[in-house]
Amino acid sequence: MPSLDLANPTEEHRMLREMVRDWTQEHVEPQALEYDRDEKFNLELMRSMGELGLLGISAPEEYGGAGMDAVACTIVHEELSASDPGFCLAYLAHSMLFVNNLAYNGNEEQKARILPKVCSGEWIGAMAMSEPDAGTDVLGLTTTAVQQDDGSWKLNGRKMWITNGCIDEDGTPADVVWVYARTGTDDRGRVQMSTFLVEAGMPGFSVGQKIYDKTGMRASNTAELVFDDCVVPAANLVGGVGESLIHMMGNLELERLTLAAMALGIARRSLDDMNSYATDRTAFGSKIRDFGQIQRFIGEGWAKYRAMRAYIYDTANNLTIGVAGQRLDSDGVKLFATTAAKEIADSAMQVMGGYGYVGEYNVERLWRDAKLLEIGGGTLESHQKNITRDLARDGEAINR
Repeated sequence: MPSLDLANPTEEHRMLREMVRDWTQEHVEPQALEYDRDEKFNLELMRSMGELGLLGISAPEEYGGAGMDAVACTIVHEELSASDPGFCLAYLAHSMLFVNNLAYNGNEEQKARILPKVCSGEWIGAMAMSEPDAGTDVLGLTTTAVQQDDGSWKLNGRKMWITNGCIDEDGTPADVVWVYARTGTDDRGRVQMSTFLVEAGMPGFSVGQKIYDKTGMRASNTAELVFDDCVVPAANLVGGVGESLIHMMGNLELERLTLAAMALGIARRSLDDMNSYATDRTAFGSKIRDFGQIQRFIGEGWAKYRAMRAYIYDTANNLTIGVAGQRLDSDGVKLFATTAAKEIADSAMQVMGGYGYVGEYNVERLWRDAKLLEIGGGTLESHQKNITRDLARDGEAINR
């Protein structure tokens, strides 16, 4: 009986992994150091992924997507991140935060008009939730949308830390942004959040600034977006008024899974580089892998990596895109994997000494990039809170 490979459960998944790994080695790896060093986003490389069917990996085929599942999404993010996590983060913001959101929450007109453009790479998408004074506290967002007499909406506010918010060094905004804004309160006095598709060129929509001097993920552009009496047509409201939380919950689990997959790619590459270096480097007449201190770093790195891989792909195999219900494990994998990736990258730097501390040997970049995964897409503290709450409601999950 053949053994079960959670990470490649079907031949289609295996072929996808081989294709993405080969493409990454040929096209992503050669540019990774330069684009991190220069804090630039490789826009043309991103657009070229449309030809591979990767920009709409989870979108339906009738709109130009690949129609694949959560395991496929996980595979792509792992493979890209093993080479260039910063570029992979820009890919995640486009494919998961925008394309997947629209594919599962948009109406027929919105999907037919926009999905083919974002799946092909003609348009680059983003998602705007965080603000200068609000991140995890979604109900604390202050960007507002007020409906006008003609049915259009007028947005006012600022969004911060938006990956793909601008797509070049000239401050050009993303072609289309999934924006959350307050539209009042419901009949019970609760904050009402609604979702809007804001397109480049709409009056009052601009990039406030591109954010420089980030610790890591420097190959993805992070920007502040400004909405100053921004006029959005009525047709660009997603779903009904007040439905943002439904959209968030339906997409958040896949987002956290793919962020954990990014951590897995960082961990795998760091472990690989550390292991190779420990064989090549000698000290005191022996390979350094013969020393107990080095064996601890490699041994614990291997165990953490394998634990991450099993948990992440088990969760991916049990996650149905667009259907909430896997929060416990989507939080769990991100909580565990992001910190484990940072620890393995740190171990690799320690094993490689001075070489690990400079850019051309990759691991210092992976180490810097890993930290963001403990913050973006939900902080470690939010995962701890969610897991604790979910286990209070369903303690039997521990024994199932």
